[in-house]
Amino acid sequence: MRRLVPALAIALTLASCSDPAPGGVAVDDAIVTLPAVAGRPGAAYFRLQTNVENVVLTGISSPRVGRIELHETMTHGTMSSMRPIGEIALGREPLAFEPGGRHAMLFEIEPGVVVGGRLPLTLAFRGAPPVTVEAEVRAPGDVRR
Repeated sequence: MRRLVPALAIALTLASCSDPAPGGVAVDDAIVTLPAVAGRPGAAYFRLQTNVENVVLTGISSPRVGRIELHETMTHGTMSSMRPIGEIALGREPLAFEPGGRHAMLFEIEPGVVVGGRLPLTLAFRGAPPVTVEAEVRAPGDVRR
């Protein structure tokens, strides 16, 4: 029994890490945080990894969100600002979308999207097939991994 517990822990850890299918992109740890003020945009965070060259994230969509924009936070001295970015090239290393960096802004989220639910996100790529994930919906500011 004592040998089984470490083996089970290792198996569970490996199961939580997904490798991209040949020629594709893996999307992991997808979460959406709802806005603190109704009517304002929410945010999506996730991690991307590919095993092929020349893959570009071109956009994200969801049937329950009016529009989704890719954004990047930039810091200049003590000031931070956001700017939209059209496309993001992926390399062989994982690419994180996280608070304070790259992220997706979700505008016009349907009222039925609630904390504890799931929100489908379809990521579109040039050079790889699209990937749809079910992101966990969290409260405003809840970005723990």
